[in-house]
Amino acid sequence: MRTETPNTIYLKDYTPPTWLVDTVDLHVAIHQGHAEVRARLACRRNPQGAGGTLVLNGEALALQAVSLDGDALAPARYTVADDTLSIMGEDAGPLPDAFLLETVVRIEPDSNTQLSGLYRSKDGYFSQCEAQGFRRITFFPDRPDVMARFTCTIEAERERFPQLLSNGNRVASGTCEHDASRHWARWEDPFPKPAYLFALVAASLDMLEDEFVTRSGRTVRLAVYVEPGKLDQCGHAMAALKKAMRWDEERFGLEMDLDHYMIAAVSDFNMGAMENKGLNIFNTKYVLARPDTATDGDYQAIDRVVAHEYFHNWTGNRVTCRDWFQLSLKEGLTVFRDQEFGADTHSRAVTRIQEVRALRVGQFPEDAGPMAHPVRPASYAEINNFYTATVYNKGAEVVRMIHTLIGREAFRQGMDLYFQRHDGQAVTCEDFVAAMQDAAGVDLTQFRRWYARAGTPRLKAEGAWDAASRRYTLTLTQSLAATAYEQRLADAGMPIVEGPLHFPVALGLVLPDGTDAPLRLAGETAPQGTTRVLSLTAATQTFVFEDIPAAPVASLLRDFSAPVQLDFEQTDAELAHLMAHDTDAFNRWEAGQRLATRVLLAGIAAGGEGDAWIPADFVAACGRVLDAGLTDAPALTAEALVLPAEQVLAEAMAGRGEIIDPEAIHRARVNLRRHLATQLRERFEAVWTALAPSEPYAPDGAQVGRRALRNLCLGYLAESDDATLRAAVLPRLLAQSGQRGNMTDVIAALATLANLDLPERETALAAFHAHWQGEALVVDKWLQVQATSRLPGTVARVRELMQHPAFDLKNPNKVYALVRSFCAANPRHFHAADGSGYALAADVIIELQAINPQVASRLARSFDRWRQFDAVRQGHARAALDRIRACENLAKDVAEVVGNALK
Repeated sequence: MRTETPNTIYLKDYTPPTWLVDTVDLHVAIHQGHAEVRARLACRRNPQGAGGTLVLNGEALALQAVSLDGDALAPARYTVADDTLSIMGEDAGPLPDAFLLETVVRIEPDSNTQLSGLYRSKDGYFSQCEAQGFRRITFFPDRPDVMARFTCTIEAERERFPQLLSNGNRVASGTCEHDASRHWARWEDPFPKPAYLFALVAASLDMLEDEFVTRSGRTVRLAVYVEPGKLDQCGHAMAALKKAMRWDEERFGLEMDLDHYMIAAVSDFNMGAMENKGLNIFNTKYVLARPDTATDGDYQAIDRVVAHEYFHNWTGNRVTCRDWFQLSLKEGLTVFRDQEFGADTHSRAVTRIQEVRALRVGQFPEDAGPMAHPVRPASYAEINNFYTATVYNKGAEVVRMIHTLIGREAFRQGMDLYFQRHDGQAVTCEDFVAAMQDAAGVDLTQFRRWYARAGTPRLKAEGAWDAASRRYTLTLTQSLAATAYEQRLADAGMPIVEGPLHFPVALGLVLPDGTDAPLRLAGETAPQGTTRVLSLTAATQTFVFEDIPAAPVASLLRDFSAPVQLDFEQTDAELAHLMAHDTDAFNRWEAGQRLATRVLLAGIAAGGEGDAWIPADFVAACGRVLDAGLTDAPALTAEALVLPAEQVLAEAMAGRGEIIDPEAIHRARVNLRRHLATQLRERFEAVWTALAPSEPYAPDGAQVGRRALRNLCLGYLAESDDATLRAAVLPRLLAQSGQRGNMTDVIAALATLANLDLPERETALAAFHAHWQGEALVVDKWLQVQATSRLPGTVARVRELMQHPAFDLKNPNKVYALVRSFCAANPRHFHAADGSGYALAADVIIELQAINPQVASRLARSFDRWRQFDAVRQGHARAALDRIRACENLAKDVAEVVGNALK
């Protein structure tokens, strides 16, 4: 039967749980082909709850037995239906106020391709319980506001599964009395947690051990578990963990609270990693790294993801979400924390640039699409669909705005108050904002609208300098257009939050000599710095600055102080002035991006052909940036010379009410790259030569910046005419792609070769695969560079690679590397005019949704913006979406995404 529209769950309908669970005692026995799970739940009636029946969630469970206080329940006292187990009192009377419920279930983790609950991977058994996977292990009131203390005993064959791991501290282990070939281990977690934080591993893994001494003098045992033979690739993850632990003590005063902290890496994992209390389970992608197998980006991602999951120990575990609508309470806050860690560990400016680029490529389009939702949505149909860029990345921006508005010291005081009030509790976003407000003494009532409003606000700025009065007047106007989210609320008869938002606008005024003007607002007696944070609360506000000696160029939204679209009519000369002189590194980059976007939109309007639309002043500005690359920070120079992404240009066109033309966008961007390469060839050559490596590889900031700029230069040089390419550039690309010991340089060369229609391309790709076919994560890079190639025939190439032995539809990493890279990072071919890209995605989604609905749903999000294209493409996209929707037994994850896209 065809799947019905998923049921919608509303925040307004939240009620406290009827029953609480104080303790959970699990016994998980893993056998050949199945597992038996015995659960003992100490239940008690919640004084704040309502109703008498105990309802527990359970999916794909075969109930073997159920008892209450040691007595087997008669069938009349329980029912199993609609993925629930309901326990009723005797003779229709009430259940006792407290009791011990015991259940025995049989599960089949070997056939669990959803990778939710307990499932089999090649090295053993692993669990993933967020958001609602624990119900696939045993019956339980699976909601985050039911927090219990867990103990878990795991039993399995000793030889096949030597490691038996769970949350907390191991308190006992031994050989099974009934079978000497089997062993067991018992773990206790002293801290109450919701079921989504439960973890279990029974596997054969290699272990790297270390220890960390906390600031209070406690010694914590650290362990990283990886697949056999990969021990030499997990040293960086261990180092990242120790850096994160120290940083959290120093920045937020937060100390590790367990005797053990473990990371277990698995190659089959839907997400990046999971913060289960004391036992983080990671995708191997964010653990394994060695200079010859991992890029600089991989090393930095490991730093950030290891830190993120560790930081969850307090912001997510010790204080967790009351309900899944509050997901950003833990995710947005923890992303902000890992961003700050990344900024302190690497380059703060480069880190911020990369964060904003990701926001514009991923979250801004989400705000404008059919799945638009606020940081805290008012409804959802499938919670797995709300692990989104909005909840994570925009959620982090909302936390960052609070940090900007109240200041670093007050923010730390707010964090201290938050933990003082709510340690061990499941709370709401309001609780977090209240702690910040009370600690800082700042009214954040209006600011709370950020949690309820969908969409990306627009900020219009108008500035004027008056020479006679030496005043600069700045008028700011904010607006927020309605999104698909408001329509969904209206359809459900729900109220819509209205009114202006409250956000910080960080401002500087750059004078003609390149210095920042001291800023004194009208009514103030003295300047208060050269960067001011304006608190915008009204639809329109005007700010007047006194004693500005000359006409300045306004530098708005320094450090991207608010996640908004800026409408500010500044001339090319003014943007070039900011590129050269702005003291805010982010805004120097931003000025270049705004100027490049302006140039590219003019080129797109011309069909993307030729180069007559490219101003000489823009080329000159890029040349000045490149010239400074050897003396200024090379990493910042590399970022400055990366042109706005095709997705960002598409959103700019949509924002102007234009139909997106992916071919024109692609042509314009490629032609601008080629023009820059031609005009600045000697300078690219000089920088490339000057940055030749002179020391062994290390993933430190200085080397990372030099490699980034050198590889960017090589990429531009590859945009040469055929004769120059073959004579001067191709030999470098082939040599670099074939070298060993530095995957950053190798993959940069290979990705460039993947865009060249030359026989050497196939030779290089084949040689790379032949050498690395035993390293799964490196093979993923090989899949990705081909999926993102701009060459004709890429759709056919992706289909061909789907039949390659290197690809496995059941492995999320393979799907992400090949298919999601194609859909999300190759807009020209995904949005091909003949519909071939849409057809490919639909074929994969239809097949995959029966195997792994979460991954299929993420692929379906590629269709979010289909209505912004021309009629022909819309027709192809609709046909693909209709084909998915017509699929028999369509998973509700996919049904929600496709249903919203087609509304």
